[in-house]
Amino acid sequence: MDNVLRHAAIIMDGNGRWAKQRGLPRTEGHKKGAEKVQIALETAREIGLQYLTLYAFSTENWNRPPEEVNALMELLVYFLDEKLPYLMKNNVRLLATGRIDQLPETAVKKLRFTEEKTAGNTSGTLILALNYGGRAEIVDAAKKLMRKTLDGAVKPEDLDEETFSRELYLPQVPPVDLMIRTGGEKRISNFLIWENAYAELYFTSVLWPDFGREEFLAAAEDFRHRGRRFGRVSETTDPEKL
Repeated sequence: MDNVLRHAAIIMDGNGRWAKQRGLPRTEGHKKGAEKVQIALETAREIGLQYLTLYAFSTENWNRPPEEVNALMELLVYFLDEKLPYLMKNNVRLLATGRIDQLPETAVKKLRFTEEKTAGNTSGTLILALNYGGRAEIVDAAKKLMRKTLDGAVKPEDLDEETFSRELYLPQVPPVDLMIRTGGEKRISNFLIWENAYAELYFTSVLWPDFGREEFLAAAEDFRHRGRRFGRVSETTDPEKL
């Protein structure tokens, strides 16, 4: 079961560079990147993924030029409107993770509406990480536990990893098996720090707007050849060489 791919997460990097290479505004790169989400979803269903998490907007992205941030928020609303029929037709549920309530009101309402409409879908789950930061998620979980401790609902000595994980944004979602980053950078950039603890990492130089079915299948195939030990000694490993 160690090499069963249930949950893949993608850092969709390279939209701006894709646009710059073509002499286009960065916003055009984001639009092209948004078009790739459906292809990623279709490929995820093809390989039997249960969960696909996409890093759509980080807590640090607010530092981008206001016009780019506004364009991204507008693109989010447009994406949810356009893709709702696809999600319903293909029985895909949508979830959002992050400090969602800090997004513009229009985006929050559209997200909540789409989550509600797709709540009964059972063929897979698309998770959008929005206003998301891994450190922020851990801090928010710690705050919730501190309040429960003060209320007497949790004793400090009872705190363990399982108790802590129940306070994360989406505790019902299993940990990440495969984390993919496009665009050539080789870091996780504050993405799903807790959930990526034992994920296999896959880095590709392909920019997100060029990342299609074949690239996704290559990442999945690479995953299937990894030896996932979770701290154990592999049966094929010579302990004397460790």
